[in-house]
Parts: sequence; C-alpha cells; structure tokens
Amino acid sequence: MIEFERFELENGLKVLVHKDATTPIVAMNIIYNVGARDENPELTGFAHLFEHLMFGGSKNIPSYDAVLEKVGGDNNAFTNNDFTNYYLSIPKENLETAFWLESDRMLELAFSPKSLEIQRNVVIEEYKQRYLNQPYGDVWLLLRPMVYKTHPYRWSTIGKDISHIENAKMNDVKAFYKKFYNPNNAILTIAGDVNMAEIKQLCNKWFAPINAAEVNQRNLQKEAPQLKKSINEVERDVPVNAIYKIYRMCARMDTDYHATDLLSDILANGKSSRLTVELHKKQKIFSSISAFLSGDIDDGMFVIAGNLNDNINFEIADAAIVEQLNNIIDIPPKDAELQKVKNLIEASIVYSEINCLDKAMTLGYFELLGDANLANNEVHKYQSVSSDDIVNVAKKLFQENNSTTLLYKKL
Repeated sequence: MIEFERFELENGLKVLVHKDATTPIVAMNIIYNVGARDENPELTGFAHLFEHLMFGGSKNIPSYDAVLEKVGGDNNAFTNNDFTNYYLSIPKENLETAFWLESDRMLELAFSPKSLEIQRNVVIEEYKQRYLNQPYGDVWLLLRPMVYKTHPYRWSTIGKDISHIENAKMNDVKAFYKKFYNPNNAILTIAGDVNMAEIKQLCNKWFAPINAAEVNQRNLQKEAPQLKKSINEVERDVPVNAIYKIYRMCARMDTDYHATDLLSDILANGKSSRLTVELHKKQKIFSSISAFLSGDIDDGMFVIAGNLNDNINFEIADAAIVEQLNNIIDIPPKDAELQKVKNLIEASIVYSEINCLDKAMTLGYFELLGDANLANNEVHKYQSVSSDDIVNVAKKLFQENNSTTLLYKKL
C-alpha cells in the first residue's frame, strides 16, 4: 500500500506527497494531461516534440540538465497517446532546485527558432532510426490506422506523418504549449523523506504564482465497434516472417480490464503459458510469440505477436493462434493456472512499491485516471478475477469480426 497526502493549489495544480524516510533521494514526477490523442490530426507528433522541447531551456534557466546535474540529480521523460510524464530524482537537501527547474519550464519555455530546429531534427532522426531503419519498426505505423478509423489512437506518438514535425511552425508550437502545459492540466507527485509542510511551502513559492489556463475540455469521438475483420500484408527486409493480431478491447477503467490483462498472461507470460507451450514448444510454429495489452486509457488493443519458423506459412500460423484463443473458452483456466498469473502480477505491483520514483509515477498515473487511491486496490482487483471472468472476456474479445491482422512478410 502506498500512503500519501494530497492538496491542490488555487491555480489547479494537484499535488500528491508520499513520505519514505528510508532514502536520502527524493523523486519528483509531473504528469501533463496531454498525449498524442489530444493533437490536431493535421499537426500530429507535437506531444512527443514537447517531450524534447521541455529540456531545451526555459525563461530563467538556459540549460535544465546542466543545473540538475550540478546538484546530483538525474531526469527523463516519456510520452504516449494518453499523457506526457516528466520525472527526476535528486538528493533531499537539493529538493528546492527541482521545484525551481520544473516551475520555470511550466511558467515559460524559452522558445527560439534554434531550439525548435534542434529538437525538430532530433525527432526526425528518431523517426528514421526507430521506425524506418529498424526491422519491424513501422509495425505500429501500419497497425494503428487499421484498428482505429476515427479515434486519435489511429496515429503513434511520433505522429501520423513526419512531415507534420518537419513543417511545424513556431506559432503552432507555442499554441500547443499554451493550451496544455499549465498547472491545472498537471499532477505533481513528490516521494521521499519529506513532510507536507515543506512541500506546501515549496509549491506555494514556486508553482502558485503560475496562472491557470482555460480548462481543456477533451471531447474525443469514441471508436465505433469493429464489425468486420481486417487483414493486410506487407513485405519488408526483415529476418523472419511475423504476424500481428489485434482484438479491440475495453478501456483502462472498464470492469473487464483486469480479467483481460490476466488473460494475456495466461496466453503468453512465461515458459508454461498456453501459446508458448502449444505453438512454440510442441507444434514449433513460432520461434517466439507474445500477448499483451496496449494499456490505453480509452478503448485499447489486445495484441498477439509472433515470429514464424521458416517452414510455416501465414495461413497455418493464423489458424493456430485462433485455435488457441478458442481453447481458452472451451478449456477454462484451472485454479492453479489462474493463481499463477495473479501471483506474478501481484509480485510486480509489490516490487513497484519499493522505489520512490516508481511510487511517484504510480500515484500520479492513478490520479490521472481519477483517484490515486485506486493504486492501492489493484492487487485486490486482480485477485478477485475468476475463471468465469476470463472465459467471458475471451468470448467478447476473440470474435472474428473484432480482429485486425498484419502479415509482415520478409523479402
């Protein structure tokens, strides 16, 4: 269980505080409630661009990293389709430096043509390295628009088209910052050997003077149910053939989420999982196979990905996967099989509550979902899933008309 206290500044900044007296290091995590799903379809990739721009200097601090490194801190960030997360760790005695750094870039980034050009080039190079020049790198660029037709999950965080970043104008970049990078669109979490009075004083000093912005009303068009299976085949210079099967699944806060997560583990988490035993070890159809969830806040994706052995064609591989998915309905998991994956998830959750930074991230994420207290109910929700729940979720998910398949063929 992660104990915490919370308060909110008048400008709307939500603050969570977790005390851990066992470490001299304090973690600070800031989630901005903006991801790729919030972008203009004609100006995509901006949330990810800002992940880079936020380290390019602010009004009073030309070099964020240089200042942080001088006081023994380190930092990083990540962006996904739902939110952007910035985090740092710093010695307790230098905590105020972290407040100064983060508040200044929330107050006013130092936008300059040079900074924009540098980070634009960084993102373009990342696009080339990760998505174009890496085997299987364009898989999600191909899959997302197959799965989603209206929801902005149809493009990846790198953007729908890299030309959107190549042609990004300063006015568009500033407008994006002004709309989303505000105290009332952020959640600040502090974890470490701190006390509430100290954190309130630092928040009032550094963040309270920043003005709130107009509340961003997210009004995303919900993706319609998939009524027809979709399949596509591409050829690429890759070492082996691969298949990707996607089934549209529920949202993160749906009551079926935890059963769906456990279902993916029963299928492909570990050497004794069903797909691994049947399709890799016994039938030798795949050299490797996995099943996982996209984990999106809105309706997400249940993914099965496998690399085919050389003597196997796509038709055989696809049919073998479908057979195993139907088997989970016909042969429900027994208590021992289900309890095994529950224990693995519980161990993962408990382990994530050891490190201060992980705890800060967890609290911030669940606060974004609606209430940080939800983090302390996760183990119970997983342990409460029954074999019948697994079967019922499988029946909903594994419908032929709910499937999207990408056949990734080697040249």
